[in-house]
Amino acid sequence: MTSKKWILVALIVAVVIGFIASGGDELLTLQNLKDNQQLLESWIGRNLVVAVLGFVAIYVVVTALSLPGAAIMTLAGGAFFGNIYGLAAVSVASTIGASIAFLVARFLLRDTLRERYRDTVAKMDRGIKKDGAFYLATLRLVPVFPFFLINLAMGLTAMKLRTYALVSWAAMLPGTFVFVNAGTQLSQIQSTGDILSAELLLSFALLGLFPLIAKFVVGFIRRRRVYAGWQKPESFDYNLLVIGGGSAGLVSAYIAAAVKAKVALIEKHKMGGDCLNTGCVPSKALIRSAKAADTLRHANRYGLESVPVKGSFRNIMHRVQEVIAKVEPHDSPDRYRKLGVDCIFGEATFVSPWELEIKHNDGRTERLTARSIVVATGGKPAMPPIPGLKEMNPLNSDNLWQLQDQPERLLVLGGGPIGSELAHAFARLGSRVTQVEMADRLLIKEDVEVSELIRKQFERDGIDLRLGHAAKEFAVEDGEKVVYCEHQGERIRIAFDEVLVAVGRAANTEGLGLSNIGVETLPNGTVPVEEDMSLRFPNVFACGDVAGPYQFTHAAAHQAWYAAVNGLFGQFRRFRVDYRVMPWVTFTSPEVARVGLSEAEAKEKGIAYEVTRYGLDDLDRAIAESEDFGFIKVLTPPGKDRILGAVVVGSHAGEILAEFTLAMKHGLGLNKILGTIHPYPTWNESAKYAAGEWKRAHAPQAVLNLLEKLHGWRRGKNTKTPRSTYAPDRNPTGPK
Repeated sequence: MTSKKWILVALIVAVVIGFIASGGDELLTLQNLKDNQQLLESWIGRNLVVAVLGFVAIYVVVTALSLPGAAIMTLAGGAFFGNIYGLAAVSVASTIGASIAFLVARFLLRDTLRERYRDTVAKMDRGIKKDGAFYLATLRLVPVFPFFLINLAMGLTAMKLRTYALVSWAAMLPGTFVFVNAGTQLSQIQSTGDILSAELLLSFALLGLFPLIAKFVVGFIRRRRVYAGWQKPESFDYNLLVIGGGSAGLVSAYIAAAVKAKVALIEKHKMGGDCLNTGCVPSKALIRSAKAADTLRHANRYGLESVPVKGSFRNIMHRVQEVIAKVEPHDSPDRYRKLGVDCIFGEATFVSPWELEIKHNDGRTERLTARSIVVATGGKPAMPPIPGLKEMNPLNSDNLWQLQDQPERLLVLGGGPIGSELAHAFARLGSRVTQVEMADRLLIKEDVEVSELIRKQFERDGIDLRLGHAAKEFAVEDGEKVVYCEHQGERIRIAFDEVLVAVGRAANTEGLGLSNIGVETLPNGTVPVEEDMSLRFPNVFACGDVAGPYQFTHAAAHQAWYAAVNGLFGQFRRFRVDYRVMPWVTFTSPEVARVGLSEAEAKEKGIAYEVTRYGLDDLDRAIAESEDFGFIKVLTPPGKDRILGAVVVGSHAGEILAEFTLAMKHGLGLNKILGTIHPYPTWNESAKYAAGEWKRAHAPQAVLNLLEKLHGWRRGKNTKTPRSTYAPDRNPTGPK
């Protein structure tokens, strides 16, 4: 921080200290103004100009430094200066104060906070770019956040000061009038009868109704602006049109059909989307085969004779297809048609916010209209622009499942969840796997100790890990496929038979015609959605991989509920999507499951926490199954049992995590988990034991010392007994 910034900070701190030391926070109260009303009115009458200027100066300081008392001063402006002078004084002072706060935030905090809260500031910048001054006017008229937060937050954006001041003045004027007018009525109270006067009751009614009226007006203006130039149909073919038959689209259509809306689902390929056909279902089937191979190869762990694993890769892939076929009826057109959903196979393109042009797979073309439209077109594997990669005919999570011959040497690009899951599966099935990752560790979104545990397991299973390696060029040399990587300034050559690319996913937006309705995708390829999952227009929504920020099937289904419900009933009430409790699992072996904050995220956000750990090597069920490795780590606020986040690394981690997810969702702490009976011996007992570790660390030692003395006294013993440390029984419900 520069010397100029330090000087400004010191000046602000001095003013704030002076304000508190002089009792400013006690002076700016409604009761104090009423107690001194006559004295102040008499002095103001003799010194009106000085009084107005002094009032404005104090108001500017209070607003600029976000000191308490702005609302009381607004009422005082009406009480002592009347509607005209009071409104003028408060309006000018509040605008000047807000502008100063805006400039202070920009000067002191902009560079630091724009970097730290990049996503939040980017969202505000998008709102300003899309709606201009109306974005700020909306915040001023219907303040979701207090005014002082708006002043500070807007200072972080690229908005011009002149625009900020003018819009703030105009947008705050109606609310200022309501408060000033209420202040003029407060000054008229001389007896209890005045409290029931029509003027006073009307003023307080306006005070209470203004936010609702403003919200309605803002909504009306926004709808008029966003739909300007579009002609809304007089009638509609459907209540809801859903584009995409993956997880998000299926849930949206299901909800609409369940509440008896007329709904159509448009899919250009196969129902079920990536999850059924190329993602969750086939990958977990392959992982299960790989685990069976590993069990046979290490059968000596269970007192059996280890055997060399022999099998047909074609048979394994045939089983994967059988699993897909068995799950497929859950997402089939027949099932959804029976539910009341019109299933249409073809491509959809936006014509207007209410109309789609459908190119059927049989060649027909038609146009369909709906009151609301949901975009749920999913995502696809991203392909990095590495020279020579396309000529390798790379595998990815989409086309992998057509593979019939097992690659002897498999190169996997990417150390995220998808790359790690598939690399581990192929290694256990017998391929020689080389995994290349640019970062210095696997699973970069998890804590370091999690990445380290997975790294050690991968190396034990024979994976050649190349961390800190960046693939730069692919080529064929003497009939052999090779990749050249850069590592610590050296050029590394790696030979392989097949390459599997797993470096992320991109949203599917091609052919949708989003530009026809003025929608631009974000830099990461997803579409920009609001908190209600709407997409620019209040009746157009997006959910799932195409909307982000999560690339999970369960996240897509979660978003789909909000998209469908808001699409059908948003005129009456809108729900904002809730991401506070979002679990996910990486299905390596051991599994990695997490919900809420990691340690790294807590540190980055400056959130105070403490860590409770429980090692799964202590769990009886894990020992019995020779899978006694891994751990549970729970983050809680210091001294409290509320769960901020939990990570489970080990066998059945995904199932164990469910208990922590439920607890977080419903505000249950570790004490509640500890007090719940868990059947023995189960994997989920580990959640109780983790809670017991927290309890042991927070045992009330003073109370326990007194109890120790009480029990000694009741035994009639005067000698001191050895002090014990409280530790809950690992199996308090009885003997094993």
